Amino acid sequence: MIASLARACTAALVGTACTFVLSCPAHAATSLPLDRAVAALPQAAESRDGYERTEFLHWNAGAQPDDGCDTRNEVLIAEATEPPSTGPDCSLKGGTWTSYYDARQVTSAAAMDVDHMVPLPEAWDSGASQWTAARREAYANDLDDPRSLVAVSATAHRDKADQDPAQWLPPNTKATCRYIVEWTAVKLRWALTADNEERQSLTRLAEACPDATVTYTPAP
Repeated sequence: MIASLARACTAALVGTACTFVLSCPAHAATSLPLDRAVAALPQAAESRDGYERTEFLHWNAGAQPDDGCDTRNEVLIAEATEPPSTGPDCSLKGGTWTSYYDARQVTSAAAMDVDHMVPLPEAWDSGASQWTAARREAYANDLDDPRSLVAVSATAHRDKADQDPAQWLPPNTKATCRYIVEWTAVKLRWALTADNEERQSLTRLAEACPDATVTYTPAP
């Protein structure tokens, strides 16, 4: 499974490194220093007009449609530090996760959420409103880059909601550089825009991450 391979290729980077690389891309990857990656984000005003969460079909059957696990559960299984057991209809029992947003260790799948690194409303505002329904589904279930979907505590996920980095950053300040790298990588991967306030915040935050690199592969 491509998603599992991509996550395995990047597993050693979780939690500490400032360079996050999709090591096994299907297409050629681009690498940029973080400040240049932020500068490469197309700038445009945002519009929420017409947004409905149902515009993004999620969660679908995932990378292995026959295993009974939807995309959400596939992410939870892949990102567990101690894997849960899987029951009927892919019900998850046990397991341990580290939520990097708030540096919490969680021992219940029910207390975990799967966050879209760039939330669905933000994606809509930033260009996804012009996509086909199929492309929005692909975005909402992107397992080919492990930064697109991240397992975090439900508390942190709901605190973040639909906010961009100008409005919200992980309470775990040690994760700031990683978060900014991942946010920027996902936006570049999907050719999403950033508004002026967002770009200014990313530019300022990137100054504190001088060695960070963004490597991304454009989405098909």
